[in-house]
Amino acid sequence: MMDFDSPGLMLSGMLIGTIGFGMFLYGKKAEDLRVLFTGVALSVVPFVAHTMLILWGASAACCAGLWAWNRYGD
Repeated sequence: MMDFDSPGLMLSGMLIGTIGFGMFLYGKKAEDLRVLFTGVALSVVPFVAHTMLILWGASAACCAGLWAWNRYGD
């Protein structure tokens, strides 16, 4: 559950969720499953992250995973 007493966590969650939603829409339109799955992950992370460190760490891991998947996947 998200801590509603922390405005920084709420704003970070909104920012990361919005970026994830944009990546989801782009991945769906471009038919790129890599971006689509990363967008879904970034949209879900703010709902399960309890601290700022977990939120930004998981988001960075998702973006690093997408980068590695694109670089070394094919």
